[in-house]
Amino acid sequence: MIATQERQDMPAAEPRTINLITAVTEALHEEMERDSRVVLFGQDVGARGGVFMATAGLQATFGKDRVFDTPLSEASIVGAAVGMAVRGLRPVAEIQFADYMGPGFDQIISQAAKMRYRSGGQYTAPLVIRTPSGGGVKGGHHHSQSPESYYTHTPGLKVVMPSTPYDAKGLLKAAIRGEDPVIFFEPKRLYRASKGEVPGHDYIVRIGEAVIRREGTDLSLIGYGGVMPDLERAADALAAEGVSVEVIDLRSLVPWDKELVVASVQKTGRAVLVSEAPRISNFMGEVAYSIQAAAFDSLLAPVGQVAGFDTPYPYVQDKVYLPGPNRITAACVQALNY
Repeated sequence: MIATQERQDMPAAEPRTINLITAVTEALHEEMERDSRVVLFGQDVGARGGVFMATAGLQATFGKDRVFDTPLSEASIVGAAVGMAVRGLRPVAEIQFADYMGPGFDQIISQAAKMRYRSGGQYTAPLVIRTPSGGGVKGGHHHSQSPESYYTHTPGLKVVMPSTPYDAKGLLKAAIRGEDPVIFFEPKRLYRASKGEVPGHDYIVRIGEAVIRREGTDLSLIGYGGVMPDLERAADALAAEGVSVEVIDLRSLVPWDKELVVASVQKTGRAVLVSEAPRISNFMGEVAYSIQAAAFDSLLAPVGQVAGFDTPYPYVQDKVYLPGPNRITAACVQALNY
């Protein structure tokens, strides 16, 4: 089953506009076609194509040996992925919801994340764990959480969360081709809401590089994942009042693009950080610390933060829990008026 042959002759096609879930499916298909070491597995990913249909049609194309269902056991899914990676495969494991990663947590942080270090570089764990993350779909407290900080706190893991089809496809390809374990969070409320153009040729997006979505001079508005459309809406509202907002999408959390963020804040003098995870131990706390450490003399106001609440994710108050454009705009106004 282990093979190392990679195809380099994939024909180019015209650019197309697709949604984020299609971008994920295409990335998986193209990487499986390119490299016969890539295998996909998880709950219902085979004939059904996954709960969100991210793997639809892949088992029919590549067979049951390379795309297969697993028992309802996240520890087994992650443990099998680690073993496969060490033995030469390129496993892509799907955990049906990010909320369900807990049973596999020990395998992730104690095995996958430590493999390169504990073996002195003799072994690596080139695996990807894909999982739908975040709220906005009225999924309640077991289908809406944003647990990325658990994994950004673990040396040895890379952690990414795209918000556009272009980034989802390019980052997933980069993750599969890399030599380290990657936790690939997919904001599920953007699966079909986020649409954009992807190239017809093969490409990757380098893990660790942020992107400026909108140039601005008055304030740096920084986020990642599912909140990005709300950052754009807040920037539109402020632009109508004559405020120039720079919108930055981190895309990658570990590693993250400190240089780009600091340069932006040094230019604008103000920063508001947005994510939907609970505020305590939120990854944006690291970003805020880095800004004040590297750009303190440039700051015209305290670094602002908009986050989820430190409560279990609610069923009914789904929109209240999420940052949303109104809360984001209010935080920006507070920074501008400081």
